[in-house]
Amino acid sequence: MFDSREKIALFIDGANLYAASKSLGFDIDYRKLLSAFQKRAYLLRAYYYTALIEDLEFSSIRPLIDWLDYNGYTVVTKPAKEFTDAHGRRKIKGNMDIELAIDAMEQSEVADHIVIFSGDGDLTTLVEALQRKGRKVSVVSTMSTQPPMVADDLRRQADHFIDLITLRGEIDRHPPEYAPQPAKQKDEDVSH
Repeated sequence: MFDSREKIALFIDGANLYAASKSLGFDIDYRKLLSAFQKRAYLLRAYYYTALIEDLEFSSIRPLIDWLDYNGYTVVTKPAKEFTDAHGRRKIKGNMDIELAIDAMEQSEVADHIVIFSGDGDLTTLVEALQRKGRKVSVVSTMSTQPPMVADDLRRQADHFIDLITLRGEIDRHPPEYAPQPAKQKDEDVSH
């Protein structure tokens, strides 16, 4: 799937990846994620996209954004739009598809392989456009949830689909094998 001679670029839809990893029951270690893909090929860039709610005094995502920015990621943010729906419910809209698509098209001039971390079916047209430019495209999301978090048309269009659950061993912040184990009880000595 990956050729060590390839130049790759990662495009991470932050909200989408967060929702997928949470639904699978683990937290992503973004340092491990970078390392996992640096082992596979020559990593040109890693982009992380997220919308921020500006009016909050402190956004819970701010420490992550700052860390990513200083540790090898190109962070792309924009203010989330707040609105009230027809039922009077407060909603927040923060779609980053256009930003991701423009950056991916620009990087396709130098990258051989584009890796998109999102299951959003709206990105299917982007995948088709990148493929027309001769680029290989992998999509990382999950089918291991009910319902699956990847749109069927996006999964089918991609050259490769990587189920996020298969990367867990490499990118989990708290890998299961390091979880504290209960103390083993010694067998009772039955000889009298």
